[in-house]
Amino acid sequence: MISISKKTLTTLEDAAREAARNAYAPYSNFSVGAALLAEDGEIYVGCNVENASFGLSNCAERSAIHAAVSDGRGRGDFSALLVFVPGGTCHPPCGACRQVLSEFLLPDAPVYSACDSGEIVAWTMGELLPDCFELPASGGAE
Repeated sequence: MISISKKTLTTLEDAAREAARNAYAPYSNFSVGAALLAEDGEIYVGCNVENASFGLSNCAERSAIHAAVSDGRGRGDFSALLVFVPGGTCHPPCGACRQVLSEFLLPDAPVYSACDSGEIVAWTMGELLPDCFELPASGGAE
């Protein structure tokens, strides 16, 4: 697992908690924030944005990835992700987020979950999605 300092972990948690305050979650009332750490120390945040059709909702983790990509970042540019979830239990990213994250985070990149209890749980990207779907290098079907 890529190592990050306790100070950086605290900074990520603070950024994710702040992002969660901006969440649009009128249906679930489950405001999530994410903080994505780039290799150069830049932090990109995202929050969940729900929609009445549910399928068009976007999770905090994917919102953070989208913000980073919009800023010119790409695959392998990130060293860690922290997700803040409300309540007393830490939760890992959902399946859709795991697949998207696997395209941008290296398998040994840490993914943290923090919650209101103060607990922080850590996994590597490879532990969260050991057999991620990948297209062949050519981008075409084999």
